[in-house]
Amino acid sequence: MCFRKRNCYRTPDHFSARIYTGPVPSEQDTVMVQSAAPPLYASPPLAPPTQRPSSCCFCWCCCCSCSWYGLQPRRACCRSEEGRRVRRKRWETKLETLSNCSKPSAEEMRQWAEAFECLMRNPAGRNLFREFLRTEYSEDNMLFWLACEDLRQEPSAAAVQEKARLIYDNYVSILSPKEVSLDSRVREVINQRIQEPTAHTFDEAQMQIYTLMHRDSYPRFINSSVYRSLLRNGSCSSSLS
Repeated sequence: MCFRKRNCYRTPDHFSARIYTGPVPSEQDTVMVQSAAPPLYASPPLAPPTQRPSSCCFCWCCCCSCSWYGLQPRRACCRSEEGRRVRRKRWETKLETLSNCSKPSAEEMRQWAEAFECLMRNPAGRNLFREFLRTEYSEDNMLFWLACEDLRQEPSAAAVQEKARLIYDNYVSILSPKEVSLDSRVREVINQRIQEPTAHTFDEAQMQIYTLMHRDSYPRFINSSVYRSLLRNGSCSSSLS
């Protein structure tokens, strides 16, 4: 017998109920979730390619510091330093060039052996003595003395300051290859005076180098074969090499 038809039996609701999985999201939430979800097969964005700086031939690490330095414009201080070196080179060339001297008389050449002052006052005698000092690798003493003489005769105050600093850099500084031999007391005086240089900043140093040439190099010059040959031939055209 079918009880379903006879007793009007109806299946309970729990037989047709679905499993609860939480609240149903609204349509707006569904759209937001779909838009926020990344695509399944989308690849991550690639970083923009970086261009490797061209390295110079001296830079083994391929850094960009050396290439940056070469592209920078030259500063004003570099240009002024280059101009200072050019002026210094011209000034040194002027001092180191042997001037054309008139031929001295036999009496003047004989006086060179009598007094060192006679030799240094005569242009031809100074040039010949300077060539002799070059053979002894002490020409810097004469160059320093000539530079100090040129400084003392300079009338311009601005030129005096520039020449004084050039003399200091070339012949007094311990970093210079042409450094002359000066005692510590004279160096200390120069270091104080060079702050405000004048035409007489190197007077004591000039006298000390003058005395050094007089006592050390001058006797050997008088006894040299060059000077004796000069007296015999009576010519000042001899050149030491």
